Amino acid sequence: MELFPAIDLRGGKAVRLVQGDYNQMTVFSDRPEEVALGFKAQGAKNLHVVDLDGAKDAALANFDTIEKLIKTTGLFVEVGGGLRNEASIDKYLSLGAGRVILGTVAVTNYPFVEEMVRKYGDKIAVGVDAKDGFVATHGWLETSEVRGVDFCRRLRDTGVKTVIYTDISRDGKMQGTNLELYKELSQIEGLDIVASGGISSLKEIDILKNEVYGAILGKALYLGAIDLKEALKYSV
Repeated sequence: MELFPAIDLRGGKAVRLVQGDYNQMTVFSDRPEEVALGFKAQGAKNLHVVDLDGAKDAALANFDTIEKLIKTTGLFVEVGGGLRNEASIDKYLSLGAGRVILGTVAVTNYPFVEEMVRKYGDKIAVGVDAKDGFVATHGWLETSEVRGVDFCRRLRDTGVKTVIYTDISRDGKMQGTNLELYKELSQIEGLDIVASGGISSLKEIDILKNEVYGAILGKALYLGAIDLKEALKYSV
């Protein structure tokens, strides 16, 4: 299993939200690149980066910071947040991002996802953020009528290789992730699922390693509930 320590960006700072609520934000660092280099020093090979401003406003608001993260760390960096046109995708891939994550646009303009997958292949991932089982959009501020698990099957059939699936109700709560959900998602053959939201113990990582391709570690790292070096032992 691949582990992805996460850096969420707002105003150039590394922050964490609770259940995607922009009003429940904690700033952890004014220098995100130092956070990323700290992850690398502990053995991380991957990094999950989300431009929260971009997710909300559909603009590459933290582009300069993300460029610094990619160029200074040498990690495999997946980037999401506000990527709703090909120019944005190309901009990040040209920087050296390992893959980009499409979110809102996957629901609002599905033909665009199909086109980008044909053109860029496995460098296109889709972030499926679910609230009460339905896909949320626009930085989690709106909820669609699309069921998350069904949407994942459709993405697989389209040729999407990787889906980052977040149960919003668990995100940032430090109360554990939705293990039953990821067990269900693991049954979708041909789709790499990355578990995201609420992972708060090594025990959960031990369980997930048999269910999913990858897992994102966020708040638990920042609060010290999970030691990254120890967690990475499960990804061997």
